[in-house]
Amino acid sequence: MSKEEVFRKQVKKVYRLLVLLFSLFVITGGLLVYYTVNPGFFSFKTESNTIASVPIEVDEDRIENGIHVRTGLIDAEGLMTVVNNCTNCHSSKLVIQNRMTAERWNATIKWMQETQNLWDLGKNQEVIVNYLVANYPVIDVGRRATLTNIDWYELKD
Repeated sequence: MSKEEVFRKQVKKVYRLLVLLFSLFVITGGLLVYYTVNPGFFSFKTESNTIASVPIEVDEDRIENGIHVRTGLIDAEGLMTVVNNCTNCHSSKLVIQNRMTAERWNATIKWMQETQNLWDLGKNQEVIVNYLVANYPVIDVGRRATLTNIDWYELKD
């Protein structure tokens, strides 16, 4: 084999090696570009965990131990009329804490209609007032008991 042939073979080997390196460089570059676009490409997990949330249905009108759970009002005739007409604008706690007679409730309802844009309750007003008077009656609060067994002392100058 002549020197020229040996040189040609070596040049061909170098050429093939360079083509191989260039091909690897192009493939690696292509994979890097693809990876930047699609980062999940190299993850070999095929399982997918899908989290599904199931809405819990809550009964808005559930009653426990005679109490309407959502509002805290006592379960009695007229409850839903009170819930539908009163708790649209204010908390049921405001209703519960005000214990009035039928006359005072009617006056309060009239005041709300004149000043707070409460709609005409029609026949529901009687149902509402009867419910409130029956379930949240006026509590008689008497005078404070007379103080006894007090150790009085004289003020000093």
